Amino acid sequence: MSIFKVSSGKEQALLQRMKELSICEDDIEETFIRASGPGGQKTNKTSSCVSLRHIPTNIIVKCQQERSQALNRFLARRHLLDQIERMQKGFVKEESLRVEKIRNRKRKRAKRAKKKKFASKTRQSDAEENNDSAENVIDSGS
Repeated sequence: MSIFKVSSGKEQALLQRMKELSICEDDIEETFIRASGPGGQKTNKTSSCVSLRHIPTNIIVKCQQERSQALNRFLARRHLLDQIERMQKGFVKEESLRVEKIRNRKRKRAKRAKKKKFASKTRQSDAEENNDSAENVIDSGS
């Protein structure tokens, strides 16, 4: 049976990531708080906001993205792992891949823009040369 109300694949991935970062459930202190914001009576009556504290590093994460407490527990753990990984390794694997992808995109755009600018300059210089040669023909003809 699933601990969180997510697919077993996502849950296994989370547990695997916890193993990789050598974090066990005993290191995490979990408290439930009444969520704030829109939602009316439902939000005011239920404690769906989850606060996690990683005891060894004293990192605290709060999550109230969803109305479901179980889903917020899962998301809070994911955010906590991100922060711990960022602290241990200096980055998050997925984040570094995303940043690299954006850099490549920007590099390609800049290259295309440079090529386009060069092409327009060459066209412009060709047009100027043609105008100059036409003026020379007209001047020599008169």
